[in-house]
Amino acid sequence: MAQRDYVNKKRAPKKAAPSKRPFPVAALVAAVVLVSAGIYGLYFITTNSDVKASQQKVAKEQTKAPKPKPKKPDFIEEIENANIEVEVTEQEQKGPYYMQCASLRNRDDAEALKAQIAFKTGLIADVDRTEGKNGVWYRVKIEPFATKRLAESANNQIKRARISRCRIYLMPK
Repeated sequence: MAQRDYVNKKRAPKKAAPSKRPFPVAALVAAVVLVSAGIYGLYFITTNSDVKASQQKVAKEQTKAPKPKPKKPDFIEEIENANIEVEVTEQEQKGPYYMQCASLRNRDDAEALKAQIAFKTGLIADVDRTEGKNGVWYRVKIEPFATKRLAESANNQIKRARISRCRIYLMPK
């Protein structure tokens, strides 16, 4: 293989610089014409407006007699003067409610959730041990609530604290 001499090799001549574009005279002339037409248009509008005529028209409208207020339709007066009787029946309270927040296999996890509920929401929870077909479970419950509305309010507190989702149940009698 022949050796090449890169040190003494002549370099290729540089390319010629790109020629400059000519000044856009047509665009400059068009811009000047548009700007001057806009200025003339604004001047024409301000000098030829009929300010006095419009002021006289407004003054005539203000001196006219005020418009009478529209009369209310008859049915509106009948509704306003009507006596409506409504029978209110009180709903029967179904009974106390409780919330179950979790059912866990490990008692330590249940106690930790109970403490978390107490610290973040101020609600007092209990841990109940139950035995079922699947073995021993530890339920984290909050009880009792006199109405379902109170139970839902406490459930919303727990949701806002991002602890867990609790379910509301009617207490067995």
